[in-house]
Amino acid sequence: LKAGNGEIILSSEGYTTKSACLNGIDSVKKNSPNDSQYEKKETTAGKYMFNLKAANHQIIGTSQSYTSASGRDNGIESVKKNAPDAVVTEDKP
Repeated sequence: LKAGNGEIILSSEGYTTKSACLNGIDSVKKNSPNDSQYEKKETTAGKYMFNLKAANHQIIGTSQSYTSASGRDNGIESVKKNAPDAVVTEDKP
């Protein structure tokens, strides 16, 4: 998922089929507005990140590392703002 400025704000696992990929995108769009679906974490290196989880508690997206908790929280707000109406594009190899 990219923010309006083109920065990647959420990444997912790789998918083996286009159908599975589209299901993952739909899950991100559906779950991103809900605060309860975000798992905030602090790494052992003192960095901050978050995971977005589906209703079944599976991780459907992971953030970059942030240097502060407020940066991480801003990242969550950006996902909540950008994901629900994100335009899906397909990069061809």
